[in-house]
Amino acid sequence: MTAKATPLAIRFGTLYAGDGTIHRNGVLAIEDGRIASLGDAPVADGAIVIDAPCVVPGLINAHVHLEVSGEAETMSLYVLTTPVQRAFACADNARKTLEAGVTAVRDLGGSERLAIDLRDAIAAGRIVGPEIVAAGRLITMTGGHGYFFGREADGPDDVRKAVREQRKAGARCIKFMATGGVLTKGAVPGTSQLTETELRAGIDEAHRHGMKAAAHAIGADGIKNALRAGIDSIEHGHLIDGEGVALLVERGASIVPTLAALDRIVDAGPDAGMPAFVVEKARRIADVAAENLRAARAGGARFVAGSDAGTPFNRHADFAHELELMQRWLGMSASEVVTAATRDAALLLDIDRGLIEPGAVADVVALPRDPDSDARPFRDPLAVVKDGALVYMRTTALTTAPVSESWIASEMRSNG
Repeated sequence: MTAKATPLAIRFGTLYAGDGTIHRNGVLAIEDGRIASLGDAPVADGAIVIDAPCVVPGLINAHVHLEVSGEAETMSLYVLTTPVQRAFACADNARKTLEAGVTAVRDLGGSERLAIDLRDAIAAGRIVGPEIVAAGRLITMTGGHGYFFGREADGPDDVRKAVREQRKAGARCIKFMATGGVLTKGAVPGTSQLTETELRAGIDEAHRHGMKAAAHAIGADGIKNALRAGIDSIEHGHLIDGEGVALLVERGASIVPTLAALDRIVDAGPDAGMPAFVVEKARRIADVAAENLRAARAGGARFVAGSDAGTPFNRHADFAHELELMQRWLGMSASEVVTAATRDAALLLDIDRGLIEPGAVADVVALPRDPDSDARPFRDPLAVVKDGALVYMRTTALTTAPVSESWIASEMRSNG
């Protein structure tokens, strides 16, 4: 029999519920893995009490690659490391992700089935980490973007087979490469790769099995191919045009802008050890990406937060940087950013998380201050709760009871 977790109570100054609702000066009570109450109900006997200036739902990073850790050369990594070494990196990045306040992620492509096996180990309580929605191996054309760790497929039938292979391996979503990209030598970001016919076959196959489909799509034509084919989310979308925005809104798809992926490459520059082609492509895209994405937002596009964590100098523990860029580059308010990184991300991933309301799964992050003016408070959370268990607490956080590392570890085991 699994032991019950110790009840938690968080006294907050501001609480973002995830759906745009903001609460002030109350108590959030957590029992048996769920939100028990939100308001001014009395604290349960024996509860651990935390004082927090601000509380938000557990963050959701909708675009990560857990087996890479921000190395300068992504292509070389897959030549120079073994699957076992990358599995260790997966587990380490999962822990760092959770401690940064991210309680769920969507892993959009890796080698072997590492993220799938890690997902199962976390669910079984053997490893500490976020909930993972894994795509398995990404699906690309022969020699296409990401071919060095993806599943190359050509023609509608082969693309369907590739989808079935990922499903067999345990994938819960599917990733297609609709255009070239930055990190693959010779892949032009603005050029279409998988055709609309190939995408349509693969997306149909994914949907037939209840899986959502994401498309890496930077160039305008590839974005429109994916949208006409029925894609659920456009990843990156940096060169989107007006016709693409209209299609995005009409089809009800989401856009995951991965602003940090571009920003980290451009900021690091040519002397940081990256191949010259990576820096050059990123710079060209960055020159126009913010303007295009602002136009998409003005046109009614739904944005979901995802950082492309694992790409060069884009660390898994630094999801806060993506949220900062969404505020600074796209002009989103704190409440809009929280919604993009919680409720709307959960809807895209099709998981039961992303909201703070009575009865909801208790994924909660306590912040040192309200991020109403900027997203910097997300950089250093006071405490992280996943499935009702306190999985991380900063040593300087205020609490009415001492919380030791051994106590936190026992709480996580009891909720495994």
